[in-house]
Amino acid sequence: MSNARRARAEQVETTRARILETAERLFAEHGVFTVSSRQISEAAGQGNNAAVGYHFGGKNELVRAIVRRHATPTERIRERLLAEHGGSDQLRDWVTCVVRPITDHLATLGNPSWYARFAAQLMTEPNLRQLAAAEVGAAPTLHAVLDGLHERLPHLTPEVWQERDDMAHTLIMHFCARRERAMPPGVDSRSVWAATATSLIDALEGLYGAPCQSI
Repeated sequence: MSNARRARAEQVETTRARILETAERLFAEHGVFTVSSRQISEAAGQGNNAAVGYHFGGKNELVRAIVRRHATPTERIRERLLAEHGGSDQLRDWVTCVVRPITDHLATLGNPSWYARFAAQLMTEPNLRQLAAAEVGAAPTLHAVLDGLHERLPHLTPEVWQERDDMAHTLIMHFCARRERAMPPGVDSRSVWAATATSLIDALEGLYGAPCQSI
């Protein structure tokens, strides 16, 4: 590759990264449907107001790219935790594998960050939730974690597993969004996310371990 082509490729990647970071922040602060592609392009410092369309094709593709950008490092953390706890018979260890990939990743983003608020918004709108699930749901380690977790829940039926998985995911993302929004400026986010992880693991261990009352 020539120097000119290499420089052009690097410029494109820098522009894409700037657009992704700007979109994530604006979506988190104002809502995915409220923010236009034109506003994102302008806030990202792009003279061409069609920059989002040029680089990503549209808002749905931009949302997918943001989810994918965070899904990869989250999956790496999940792989490490699964290697550590995969042989455990303790429910808490498997709940840890559900919670900490998210909170540990958030701890790497510094302060301020916007991803938890962005992700929580995706859960409230069916089309966006389905779009995000298609990206995150392909992670093989996530399925391994959930399978291991469910094996520690012989008192629950598969229907109840799925219901509690949904409860757990909702609690994790909305509680993390609340913590992210309330993060004081200048605070080391790592200690906040470590405490958040402990609180969520305590709560979800109780959620998954609770009996199911037949109706």
